[in-house]
Formats: sequence, structure tokens, C-alpha cells
Amino acid sequence: MLSIIVGLALLMLLAYFGWSIIWIAPLVSGVVALLSGLDLLPAYTDTYMTGFVDFAKKWFPVFLLGAIFGKLMEDTGAAQSVAYRITRILGKKRAILGVLIAAAVLTYGGVSLFVVVFAIYPLAIALFREADISRKLLPGTFALGAFTFTMTALPGTPQIQNLIPIPYFKTTPLAAPIMGIVAALIMAVGGYLYLKWREGRLTKKGDTFDEPKGDQEVKSVNKDELPNWILSFIPLIIVVVTLNFLKWDIIPSLIVGTLAIMLLNIKKYKRFIGAINGGAAGSVMAIINTSAAVGFGAVVTAAPGFETMTDLLLGIKGNPLISEAIAVQVLAMITGSASGGMGIALEALGDQYYQLAQSSGVSPEAFHRIAAVASGASILPHNGALLTLFSVTGMTHKDSYKDIAVVALLVPTIALIVSIILASLGIM
Repeated sequence: MLSIIVGLALLMLLAYFGWSIIWIAPLVSGVVALLSGLDLLPAYTDTYMTGFVDFAKKWFPVFLLGAIFGKLMEDTGAAQSVAYRITRILGKKRAILGVLIAAAVLTYGGVSLFVVVFAIYPLAIALFREADISRKLLPGTFALGAFTFTMTALPGTPQIQNLIPIPYFKTTPLAAPIMGIVAALIMAVGGYLYLKWREGRLTKKGDTFDEPKGDQEVKSVNKDELPNWILSFIPLIIVVVTLNFLKWDIIPSLIVGTLAIMLLNIKKYKRFIGAINGGAAGSVMAIINTSAAVGFGAVVTAAPGFETMTDLLLGIKGNPLISEAIAVQVLAMITGSASGGMGIALEALGDQYYQLAQSSGVSPEAFHRIAAVASGASILPHNGALLTLFSVTGMTHKDSYKDIAVVALLVPTIALIVSIILASLGIM
């Protein structure tokens, strides 16, 4: 297993220093192959690229349509309109709660996590300025609203982390609703209470709002130019309803949602091509990053030591959900990608876990929800979404990572443990 351990540590270290996973994944795959005694060239041209291409083939349409849907929501002002309405209802002094709920609503409605951050950032700055809250809490607020409960726990979410387990466990996006709702409440309430506590501590120290500089400087939001918030909300509802209640596949759901955005904002038709092009370009980078991580996982699974690792995971005594949770969470931590880590784990062990579900009496729906929640409880300093978040907000690891570690790693891990307990009691 030494080759796998060395490869995983090397990948995590290089990613932490900001090296792109697009090229370090095949590089580190070569290290694993050499240390494992695999032939180097076939390990890349066959094993690595097969894993890479298979994931891209299966999920690129979802990445593409999701990114276009989100970019259209952003460029037409629909995302900002929904966010502004939510924050107006809550009041300017509840800035953290306003940004949190706005991010959660957009994420649950199908808008890409990254698009949510870009779309709401100007509004978040305005709210934090009005409430005089330190910008150090911006990354934690965004992470809690977009990277946790709406991404993995809430039943029916159209985010990729809730869709990947479906073919492995023959489930639906609504799998294990009670487990999901309880986990979501733990994450949302626990994370929010922590952020409010931190707000009080920072304010007491005199650490309050400071104006962003350079690339993070933003223009004020002109609410008079935003579209009607009710009409802006309709495409989000369409995606959720068609996916979960009409039982459509995510692809036609996103297509109909995208068409709804354009029809409801037809006067802004000149922005459509630019938004579609921008969304398509962004989706390519997202799918390549994730596929690179999955390709690395394919080489790891081909290494002789992986069988030993598999035996260790499957040999964990007691509930098989514990084994699955550890496998998904650890691989998501190492690769810096929730979807990439879960893709690796389920591609390698999904069949075994499904068989365990059949033989142990534990519902496949529980395996689905545990895999999704575990994938999100994984944000280490080198996580790709985290690095993007810091880039947008202008914050650093020193400024904000400890807050993110609490709301997007510690609290979701607690929710994961509670979810396993609920499943053990037959509550799903």
C-alpha cells in the first residue's frame, strides 16, 4: 500500500501549493504506477485515461447544462434578484443569514456552486458593509450556504453530489429524506450559530468591515435593474419539480429550466450568447478537473495495494455505512473534490456496497445519502472549490480557513455520524 499512500500524500501536497490537478493527477498517477510495479505507459494511456473519459462521458452533459443554467441566472440578473429579495425580507442586520439563505436557495435550485459565489458576492459585500461585519466571515458564509447541506443532504437537490450515487444504488434524488433533512438541519443551524458567535467575537475585537481592494472591489447592486424576483424564482422551481416530482432525468430538467430563464428574460436576449458561451467554457474546466481526479483514482484502484485497502475498508466491523462513509470522505479529502472523491470510491466499491445493502438489510437509500453527505464533509486547505472561493472573496487561509473547517468539515462530519445512527435505527 506504500505506493498508494505516497501518491495520495503527493497529490494533496502539490494541490495545496496551488498546482493544477489537471497535470499533477497524471503525474502522480505515474508515481503510483512506478512504485506499484505497473507498466508506466499503459497505466496512463489505458488505465488513467479510461477512468478520465468514462467519468466525462457519463457526467459532462450535467456539468455543461448546469453551468449554462447558472450563468444565465447570473447574467440576466435573476440570481441576484432572488438573493436581493431574500435579504430584503430578512433585513440588513441579518447579513450572514441573508447571504446563507440566498446561496442555499440558488444551490438547491440547480445553480452551480461556483456561479452562486460569483453571482451573490456583490450583494454579500453590500450586506456585510451595511451590518459592519468582517469580510473574514464571507468565505465561511458562502461555504455553509452553497458547499454543504444543499449540495449533499437536502433530498431532491440537483447538485452532482446527490446524483452520482443514483446508478450505483438504484435510487432517486429524494433518497433517505428523513436522514437528509436531519443532516441538513444540523449543518445549517450548527454552522449558522457558529458564524454568529464568530461575528460577535470579531466585532468585540474591533475586527469589522473593511472595503475590498483590487480585483475584489465591486460595484454596488442596482436593484432597479434587476428582473422581477417571482419570475426569477420560476426556473429554480421548474428544475426541482421536474427532477423530483415528475421524475425527469436531470438533463431535460436543466434544459427546460434554461429555456424558462430565456423566455422570462427575453428582453435581455443580447446577453444569452455570452452567458451560454461563458457557462460552457466554465463547465469544461470543471469536468476536466473532476475527471483528472477520477483518472488518478482509476490508477490507484489498479495498483496491487488497493485490494488490501479495500479489504481493510470492507472489513470494518459493524455497520457497512461506516466503511462507505470513511472511504468516500477520505478520498474526497485527498483529491480536493467532493464529486471526484465520491466518483473514485463508488466506481471501485459501489458494487460491493450495493451487495452489502442487499445482504445486510440496510436500505440502498441509506448508502446513497451517506455517500453524498460524506463527500461534502471533506474541505481541506487544498480543496478546489475552497481555492476558488478565496480567489473571489480576496480572503486567505489565514483569514478564514478555520471558520470553513468548522462549518464545512467539522459540523458536516457530525451530521454524517448522526445520519449513520439514524440509518442504524431504521429511520430513513
